[in-house]
Amino acid sequence: MNQKTFQNPLKSGFYPEPAICRGGEDYYMVTSSFVYFPGLPIFHSKDLVHWEQIGHGIHSPEQLDYKNCETSLGLWAPSIRYHNGLFYIINTFVSEGREARRDNYIITAKNPAGPWSKACFVEGADGIDSSLFFDDDGKMYYAGNYIVSDPVYEGHHGIYLCELDPETFQFKGERTVIWNGLKTRSKWIEAPHIYKHDGWYYLIVAEGGTFTNHSVMMARCRTIDGDYEICPRHPIVSHRHMSLMSEISVVGHADIVETQNGEWWMVLLGVRPYDGFGGPHFNLGRETFMVPVVWESDGWLRVDNENGIVNREERLPDLPVYLASPSFCSDNFESDTLNFCWNSIHPAAEPFWSLTDRPGCLRLFLREEVMHEICTPAFLGRRQQHKNFRMQFAMDFRPEAEYEEAGAALVQDDRYHYTYTVRRKDGARVLTLTKVKNHVRTVLAETPLEQDGRVYLTVTATPEGYHFYYGFCDQEFRLLCKNVDPTLLSSLVNEGFTGAYLGMYATSNHKASGNYADFDWILYEAAES
Repeated sequence: MNQKTFQNPLKSGFYPEPAICRGGEDYYMVTSSFVYFPGLPIFHSKDLVHWEQIGHGIHSPEQLDYKNCETSLGLWAPSIRYHNGLFYIINTFVSEGREARRDNYIITAKNPAGPWSKACFVEGADGIDSSLFFDDDGKMYYAGNYIVSDPVYEGHHGIYLCELDPETFQFKGERTVIWNGLKTRSKWIEAPHIYKHDGWYYLIVAEGGTFTNHSVMMARCRTIDGDYEICPRHPIVSHRHMSLMSEISVVGHADIVETQNGEWWMVLLGVRPYDGFGGPHFNLGRETFMVPVVWESDGWLRVDNENGIVNREERLPDLPVYLASPSFCSDNFESDTLNFCWNSIHPAAEPFWSLTDRPGCLRLFLREEVMHEICTPAFLGRRQQHKNFRMQFAMDFRPEAEYEEAGAALVQDDRYHYTYTVRRKDGARVLTLTKVKNHVRTVLAETPLEQDGRVYLTVTATPEGYHFYYGFCDQEFRLLCKNVDPTLLSSLVNEGFTGAYLGMYATSNHKASGNYADFDWILYEAAES
């Protein structure tokens, strides 16, 4: 890579729907997280390229009730803004179906690393992907999308605006529709962000749905609640005219930020597909990308590079290089808190892990819940961030009954995942690889473990699929199963919004158990950027 360029994606793996803001010379970014907890990961940078996670917007079960939602519901696209010394995140919590209950709430913090406040719900705020705008006169506005009650076509949505009380975060006055999709016959317009530049109010939205026809569009008006003029060359960013097998596909859902040096940059989501299994698939989920943008002489934004699309390699911002803290590739569990990368599925009412019961290990207690149901299983996972990788688990586990099992899980959701676990069968320990496809469980491979004590489980991914190994020392790799179908974990199998997770799993399969598994360390290595 050229020393004067950076490489997209900005955040690899399942980090979709990015929002960004600046406070002085510091930049902060947040992405959606759906049902994973802690939720709404927050990142900090000083050069827009090197980012380190500093916290989560939802970091305590007391802040928000997750309602045991299915995987693609929960915490949808957030927006982050900084105003008068306070950081604001507004977010939509979706439950009871993708177009059913949509509750919009605001959390605040003086320090974006946290702690963040409890969720304050905006009464009467329907729709998704809401954002906040603070005008020069001190007024605070809410921008959100809505589903047209009498739609003219499929996906007929619009954008509305309403003033907010800055103390109560509740609507003041009547809402105003500022973009009805009829003007452009836009499908599923969402993710509205308002900016003020050169005497104009600009509105940027996502359009076309988050997959094949995704795009970024914009409009402007001299007054914030007036009749917005649509950009004559919309969409301003899209890859919808390109092959779905392009290196970067389905880009959209954008936010922009101005640097202290007057440059403008856009963060947005996209995917990196792979082929060879009957069409384009992507297991990494929707990722965060960045492109330079510039205000043209006609007052509209355009992508400021040679081809006007989102490229793997882009020029560096005009900012001093920032050396962020390195993200881990191994975890020895020697801290008294979990690394930011580890997430559970929903918040747990009671912790199912311990970092102190056996110092230097993560102890995972077996729970009755199982991965193939909508629940909070004993699972701690991290995002798959690379198409090709190796992940190794050092685990001590003695199953005492045949219903007890522990090991690794590769997860798209409760309907589509793999478990790679040690259990007891006919009085002896066995290692079992199980596939769950649309809730149907199939054993793909099984082998007895002729030795007691620690077992090392290794999962790798190559263009041929996932491969599963085991051994009794960290340098032993006995093949159990190779070329396992990767498309099971593709976001397209369930038209899901999340990416694949890899992690530790333990269950007693609906029966009470006091047993546990100890994980001494976990190694995750990428085979490519």
